[in-house]
Amino acid sequence: MNTGIVLLAFAYVLSQFFRAFLAVLSPFLQTDIGAGPEELAFASGLWFITFAAIQPAIGWALDTHGPRRTAAVLLLLGGGGGAALFALATTPVHVSIAMALIGVGCAPVLMASYYIFALEYAPARFASLAALMVVVGTMGNLVASYPTTLAAETIGWRASLGLLGAMSTLTAIGIWIFVQDPIKEASEQKGSFREVLGIRALWFIFPLMLVSYAQVGALRGLWIGPYLTEVFHADPRVIGQATLAMGIAMVIGPLAYGPLDRVFGTRKWIIFIGSALLLLSTVALIALVESTVLQVVILMCAIGFFGSTYPAVMSHGRSFLPPHLVGRGVTILNLCSIGGVGIAQFATGRIHAEMTPAKVESAPYTMILLFFAVLLTVGLVIYLFAPDTKPEKS
Repeated sequence: MNTGIVLLAFAYVLSQFFRAFLAVLSPFLQTDIGAGPEELAFASGLWFITFAAIQPAIGWALDTHGPRRTAAVLLLLGGGGGAALFALATTPVHVSIAMALIGVGCAPVLMASYYIFALEYAPARFASLAALMVVVGTMGNLVASYPTTLAAETIGWRASLGLLGAMSTLTAIGIWIFVQDPIKEASEQKGSFREVLGIRALWFIFPLMLVSYAQVGALRGLWIGPYLTEVFHADPRVIGQATLAMGIAMVIGPLAYGPLDRVFGTRKWIIFIGSALLLLSTVALIALVESTVLQVVILMCAIGFFGSTYPAVMSHGRSFLPPHLVGRGVTILNLCSIGGVGIAQFATGRIHAEMTPAKVESAPYTMILLFFAVLLTVGLVIYLFAPDTKPEKS
């Protein structure tokens, strides 16, 4: 791994942090600027929607201008600028605008890495490298848990966001200096998004990509905080510890999925079984929604672990893409994954608003979990028709 890849990995750590830290800061933002669960769900949804909406442009930019300029410019303007605005926020609207900017800034970093992996490494290594990048990036998920609670209690959430803005800016400058664009073979084929969408096999993968990470991203990114606060009256430190535990599960998950396709000689069925276990964990949490904090956190960890199929599904989708469509293809797959979280946050925010106040405090969260269970069931049924591909030998 050269310096450029290391910097892209650190940028992805920042990306994972920014998609998950609202759950931990929710008590502080509620007190300081009046941002309640619905406002934070909307802000979180904007992060994912802007992240997803810019993916087609990123796919074009990767194929046209390369990963160095694409990642550096957007991270500098969106990541650095958005974090600075968040640090100065005085209303929920400011938080929403800041999250939208940060979503744009974080959008290219993982795809830039995948683009380099797809063009500079053997196809057999793509799944492992993709999983490794997700594992490294998920460290940001861990930082956006108990450590963020401690930072908010000591130096304050505004100072913390200011430091993150500075880190984003320096990382963007480093990417501009050190990332090297891969050398592409001369080809008459330029590729288009229409050509990607014409690959029939991908249409059976898109729905699962849309709904599987939506649940994990929405729960870890926001709802675990209000859930534990409203149902169990948990304090910020308990929320920080719970999100840390779920984050650790989301680090271990990709490591577990990474080699399984080569061990069993199948991509599809590893993903299907893992997603089915994600569905069972969700159903169990619905049944035990008011049990104990410990049982809820254990089931949230199971959701985080079994829902870590992102690199495996990306690898499955990547296997159908010819070289001239790699940039556009992986960004469309990523659009489905991240866009699904954004749509889910808007929808679950409305569910929570419509059911609050409720006679039973857990009722809004039961409906949110049921919403995810239904979507995941539909995605799994469609995925059954996806063609399997065997991983290449190393």
